[in-house]
Amino acid sequence: MADTKEICEKVVSALKKRKFDAYYVANSDEARKKALELIPQGSCVSWGGSVSIAECGLLDAVKSGDYVLIDRDKAKNPEEKAEIMRRGLTCDTFLTSFNAVSEDGVLLNIDGNGNRVSAIAFGAKSVVAIVGANKIVPSEADLEKRALSVAAPLNAKRLNVEKVENICAIFVKTRMSLVPGRIKIIVVGENLGY
Repeated sequence: MADTKEICEKVVSALKKRKFDAYYVANSDEARKKALELIPQGSCVSWGGSVSIAECGLLDAVKSGDYVLIDRDKAKNPEEKAEIMRRGLTCDTFLTSFNAVSEDGVLLNIDGNGNRVSAIAFGAKSVVAIVGANKIVPSEADLEKRALSVAAPLNAKRLNVEKVENICAIFVKTRMSLVPGRIKIIVVGENLGY
């Protein structure tokens, strides 16, 4: 059986073949450092609801760094939050993760509002994603199962949402980057997020 590093490196190779920029790092500290290298100082940065970017310290690093932030958590009400999320779609760099990635380099996200998947699919100029080894599945056919049986229930609990299907409104599978290098994926050799 292949070890974690070997599987992660296989995923990175597959992602590169699909025109993503992809990197393997051993741990969350290295993931944070690599992500910061990919985000130009002074640029406009926003993010989706990602436990992975918080767990590795990237969110705190960006908030204390030299960036223009679009932070939905600063909203005073739901209307303002929605407007801030819309502005986040056009930032320079959008930070996120994926709910699942297959060994052959296909990515899947399930989203409730659609802000995260919209930024990934088209909105942001650049996307930087941190993906823990726990999110790797053998094949494209396994993506949805992992997202629905692992990520969605844990996110529902975290967000205090009674019905899991309420956070599973939009499914987006990303099979390749039509703009080479726009989506940058840092695959981490340890578990991060859900």
